[in-house]
Amino acid sequence: MLPWSADLAGRIDEQVIDSELLRGNPLGDPHERPLYVYLPPGYDAEPSRRYPAVYVIQGYTGHVAMWRNRSAFRQPFPETADAMFARGEAPPAIVVYVDAWTGYGGSQFVDSPGTGRYHSYLCDEVVPWVDARYRTLPAAAHRAIMGKSSGGFGAMITPMLRPDLFGALATHAGDSLYEYCYIPGFPAACRHLRRYDGDIWRWWQDFGSRASFTKPEDMSLISILGVAACFSANTDGSVDLPFDPVTGVLRPAVWQRWLDWDPVRMVPAYADALRGLRAIWIDAGTRDEFHLDLGAEAFRAALADIGVAGSVVHFELFDAGHGGIDYRYPVSLAWLCGRLNPDH
Repeated sequence: MLPWSADLAGRIDEQVIDSELLRGNPLGDPHERPLYVYLPPGYDAEPSRRYPAVYVIQGYTGHVAMWRNRSAFRQPFPETADAMFARGEAPPAIVVYVDAWTGYGGSQFVDSPGTGRYHSYLCDEVVPWVDARYRTLPAAAHRAIMGKSSGGFGAMITPMLRPDLFGALATHAGDSLYEYCYIPGFPAACRHLRRYDGDIWRWWQDFGSRASFTKPEDMSLISILGVAACFSANTDGSVDLPFDPVTGVLRPAVWQRWLDWDPVRMVPAYADALRGLRAIWIDAGTRDEFHLDLGAEAFRAALADIGVAGSVVHFELFDAGHGGIDYRYPVSLAWLCGRLNPDH
């Protein structure tokens, strides 16, 4: 394996979308967004052929350029996915890498007055833009979404909200079962906020004045502030934390707004949409630091409770923590492509 970039059998088009929906967003983040569109081997040689499409979304603090990051002894996902297609291990597909970065580090792929209309951006701008310019099979039955962590959360909820667009999903350690995923981080956040008299905005001002992640509280507080801006922002863009920042006591009304976005709790309300999906991949590491293996178990059980057929679901737990599981992505991608194939 070369420690630098490899030639692809397919190709990646680097595009930019000028988004009307993100124009004037609350954080002043760019409304022009990069988009990587991977075209599989043979795309140019068969000009009449159409392809399924898989949309890939990133985890928290991720952005689209990071898909090309290289770590020791591992190739980045676009290369491992390309090699999988080149070896004929899955039917070819168009793979779309979407950017949904915000100034807080992520959007959770939802519409929020605290961050912007990122769910609508994905569904109502990116998907039609790709369908208009590339030879996709433009139907939900041939379109999937996948991601890890916050991206796994986005992959779970997007087909619930938009079954007209997405007929399959893969979630790797997706945020779920929030009492175990999020609450354990709240006491540590309160301790960190003592340095700022319980004011997370004082920390945010300090964070912006220096090199990021140079203090131990940074990752904890950026995660909580960022998710709160997605789940519990007010119409004026102000953000409510789900706990008292001094005592740590939960604020029930605000916490309920977070729970309303828990995929496990969302399942019953979106039963019809979920029963209509062609493929659902769920996995997580058994040592996940955010207990997302339990969330994966709970999500699978909730699907079974509403009558999603077991033949539609692939569920797997494996020995790993939360990080370093990118080697799983081409495996789920191949599985999705097999089920999105029009001949399946």
